[in-house]
Amino acid sequence: MRISFRLQAAIVLVFACGGAAAQELPASVTQALRHAGIPSSAVGAYAQEVIAGRTLVSSNALAPLNPASTLKLVTTQAALQLLGPTYTWKTGAYAAGPQRGDVLEGDLVIRGGGDPRLNVESLWLFLRQLREKGIRQISGDLVLDHSRFETRPFDAAQFDGAPLKPYNAGPDALLLNYHAFALRLTPDQASGKARVSVEPPVSGLPVSGPVLVEGECGNWNANLAPSLTDQGIAIDGTYPYACGENVLYAHPYQMSRAAFFGAVFRRLWTEMGGTLGGQVRDGLLPADARLVAEWQSAPLTQVITDINKFSNNVMARQLLLTMASEASPAPANPEGGAAAVRGWLMGKGIDAPDLVLDNGSGLSRSERISAITMGRVLLAGYNSPTMPEFIASLPLVANDGTMRKRLRDKPVAGRAHIKTGSLDGVRAIAGYVMAASGKWYAVVCIVNHPNAGAAREPLDLLVQWIYERG
Repeated sequence: MRISFRLQAAIVLVFACGGAAAQELPASVTQALRHAGIPSSAVGAYAQEVIAGRTLVSSNALAPLNPASTLKLVTTQAALQLLGPTYTWKTGAYAAGPQRGDVLEGDLVIRGGGDPRLNVESLWLFLRQLREKGIRQISGDLVLDHSRFETRPFDAAQFDGAPLKPYNAGPDALLLNYHAFALRLTPDQASGKARVSVEPPVSGLPVSGPVLVEGECGNWNANLAPSLTDQGIAIDGTYPYACGENVLYAHPYQMSRAAFFGAVFRRLWTEMGGTLGGQVRDGLLPADARLVAEWQSAPLTQVITDINKFSNNVMARQLLLTMASEASPAPANPEGGAAAVRGWLMGKGIDAPDLVLDNGSGLSRSERISAITMGRVLLAGYNSPTMPEFIASLPLVANDGTMRKRLRDKPVAGRAHIKTGSLDGVRAIAGYVMAASGKWYAVVCIVNHPNAGAAREPLDLLVQWIYERG
């Protein structure tokens, strides 16, 4: 039987007034919030036993709040149900011209399928397939087809004014290596500069490093000015000798998709003995092109583990668009992904008027959800056939992911799977706690307040309290 959101709300209020079944925030949590300068009115919390349905905590549970990265639980749980745990993404290589001997007399077209995990190792194995098909020389162009996802202008600086941060990369149907570089700086006293090695490796782009200076290392990247464009990779500024080796991760927001993909492709293809006669450009797959190789991604279960344990925003964006692309043959957009998620929620009897979905990752100022709706999503996840896969994708408290350093010296360590969320003015947790009694609880707590950065202790206290009292 489906239960509407309004009926859910009524049930919560009844339990909350009942005293024995549910209560407001525990006294220890309220005290810690007060010490942090956070009023209880800025907190939405909900905890419910997953089997018997007993509500243990309900406080401000109906308020729509910014959940930060805990919203990824909605995206990943919907994807598990709509796409299936064994879903994979396919990237195809097509020949637009005849092959004579080891020469492809025409263009090679690579059509993206939205794979969130297409890294340099995957691309190398993919290109090996082409070499095994006998192709060595491509006389035409390398054409990149991104058309599975709708192409929109994307401002990497819009969220926080830090466009070089890898988490600010936009979605792409032919996303390679999360559209990010790892730039390793190594002092080279002979040249007086830091040598820069690039991962993934590139060809055709000049690379230069910063000037070496004396002094303590300190905040080593404060005086660096990276520039990553179609013309090359340069890290201007100064770098202290004392810093030794360090890695700077950067999103080349000023570099075109074709330049990024092409620089990596040329390096790998050349190392395999291949040649490319033409240029690298964006385009569409011709109707008469034939499939010559196909790369199949890791299954969805591995992808959601990366998303939830390590809070990968770029992969979450890709996942939302994938749901849209499976629901409609039109190029996928975030609105289509949000509609797919809402349809799944309605199918589970979860009426969610409080839900605002922007990109599905939680890296947003506009996304909203209430603690009770998030709680219902967690309950749906626990009572689904893919429950083991979903819970395993969440960080294990005190062991891995974003919870690896939290609650290490507490009895709840290793007995809760909790996703965290963090933005300026936002701290949140959502997941499952196995109480000392052996009962499992779904727990959600979202803090929206200027002092939210000080909310770690209250959130951890709530997890520990549920372990002890559940």
